[in-house]
Amino acid sequence: MLSSETQVKTGFLRSMHGQVLIAILLGIAVGALWPAFGASLKPLGDAFIKLVKMVIAPVIFLTVTTGISGMGELKAFGRVAAKAFLYFFCLSTLALMIGLAVALAAHPGAGMHIAPASLDTKTIADYVEQAHDQSVVGFLMALIPTTMLSALTEGNILQTLFLAVLTGIAISLVGERARPVSDLLERLALIVFRIVGILMRAAPLGAFGAMAFTIGKYGVIVLLNLGALVACFFLTSLLFVALVLGLVARLNHFSIWALLRYLKAELLLVLGTSSSEAALPSLIEKMEAAGCDKAVVGLVVPTGYSFNLDGTNIYMTLAALFIAQALDVHLGLGQEFALLAVAMLSSKGAAGVTGAGFITLAATLSIVPAVPVAGMALILGVDRFMSQGRSLTNFIGNAVATIVVARWEGALDQEKLDAALAPAD
Repeated sequence: MLSSETQVKTGFLRSMHGQVLIAILLGIAVGALWPAFGASLKPLGDAFIKLVKMVIAPVIFLTVTTGISGMGELKAFGRVAAKAFLYFFCLSTLALMIGLAVALAAHPGAGMHIAPASLDTKTIADYVEQAHDQSVVGFLMALIPTTMLSALTEGNILQTLFLAVLTGIAISLVGERARPVSDLLERLALIVFRIVGILMRAAPLGAFGAMAFTIGKYGVIVLLNLGALVACFFLTSLLFVALVLGLVARLNHFSIWALLRYLKAELLLVLGTSSSEAALPSLIEKMEAAGCDKAVVGLVVPTGYSFNLDGTNIYMTLAALFIAQALDVHLGLGQEFALLAVAMLSSKGAAGVTGAGFITLAATLSIVPAVPVAGMALILGVDRFMSQGRSLTNFIGNAVATIVVARWEGALDQEKLDAALAPAD
């Protein structure tokens, strides 16, 4: 018989969060001790994220389509969508305002006195080019896929979501004659989620490679050089989760800390890979297991990954003000509000993938001429670290949003939620 202590240790090592945590720590050690070797392990992290992205389009399509068709009436779908977008708008706007307020209060870039002419704009040229597609017109054009199949093959979350919504509505309109199609999609979803379970076994290896690359490539010294900005961002994100999302959770009768404990394996995976997409399929499964109605989960989680990016919003205004302060660019109150308004628009539709926050920041600065886009070169070195904070905050925000919208819709099983969030024996 194994002792209780040995059983606990064995259980930890067999659990997903235990394996991912150990992989992250090993990755940090390898990156710090052997930087060149650590940087060479980037393909491990990239391969795992690519594996997960391979199934994201089918997961979203099947979940959203079956969810909408299962609602029975389109009024229910419209009601859930309206509540979700109301929540997204309020929380996203608040996150932008908090990032702006922290930057104005802490002045993380003050005293650097960097001349814009001295910056190397070549390092950000690719990001600026991608940012041109972040306009409202560009967003609308990107929303519509070239063909129905391309929406599923090109890996674009918004296009997949667009096709899934159309298909779900069409199935609802056809009615009983489309029941065989609905049943087939339900069975396909079971197979796809089983594939997800198989792929997640490689999560520790992906987290190890991604973390080893991050530390080996950029080093801890990068954090020290721009420590004020990084510290401000992570502290602000932590306070946003603890205070803002914590209050939202309390008002909806659950604990934010219990939710974080419930999602610990996914949070460690997001931390290790710097991508909230890596945990998207698992989040859908866990939210359904926690008592949220499948139809609500299928709509809120995928749309939240594009429209409810709390961490990205905090980052955008905080980083923009940091760049302005570092370049000695004084912004008046009107310019600050203009920056806030532009950030509010450009942040919508940024997918929750590594680097998307940096691209969206480029889109924002390109429309606000007072702050030179070239200033983004100042934070390029630490963006990988800040991407971890963005992804974690985005992920937590979407988990909270799913429970809240499910409660608003009367589609939350409180007993299942309480059981899921209860501490393990």
